[in-house]
Amino acid sequence: MTTVGIIGAGNIGQALARGFVDKGYDVVTANSRGPETLADLVGSLGDHARAATAHDAGEAGDIVVVTVPLKAYREVPVGPLRGKVVLDTNNYYWERDGHIADIDEKRTTTSQMLQQHLPESTVAKAFNHIVAADILTDGSPAGTPGRRALATSSDSAEAVALVTRIYDEFGYDTVSAGPLAESWRVERDQPAYVVRQNRDELEQNLARAER
Repeated sequence: MTTVGIIGAGNIGQALARGFVDKGYDVVTANSRGPETLADLVGSLGDHARAATAHDAGEAGDIVVVTVPLKAYREVPVGPLRGKVVLDTNNYYWERDGHIADIDEKRTTTSQMLQQHLPESTVAKAFNHIVAADILTDGSPAGTPGRRALATSSDSAEAVALVTRIYDEFGYDTVSAGPLAESWRVERDQPAYVVRQNRDELEQNLARAER
């Protein structure tokens, strides 16, 4: 059985933990406050979920989700994520994260920053432009007219394929925004950000994005 390590237990992390368990995955989740603070969450998820440190969640995961505030990305453990696909849900909010000159001046993206921090992992953008409350409620079976689509972005075709499979399991079509350098197209203040859109509309919104 595939295990998903989830580093970060905010709204998105909790929704994904529940979703992965419901779809037959084992989940190991972590936050910055310690495993004991996640007892209620993992208790509600049942036998296929447990809490751990970030190091241990990363080590346990065949796939790892990083869903921490951007300002905390350097705290993500590097060694345990080596050789793994890492799903990055992050967006840049300068009000929360402080101003980051390289992003403000369009020299990098949040996902490129995480990839640089995790040089031996494969980062893919995922679940960053849907509100947490919609993740488990807005999906629909493949082929449903108007099925909602979500974007991903990675420098690895294999990682894009993995995200595509996971999105489909959660009930969403997939559109690739291209490499990590293009991942800004699905972040805050862009046309594709947190709006409900089907595949064609998402492709159009990605093309309309302006940096």
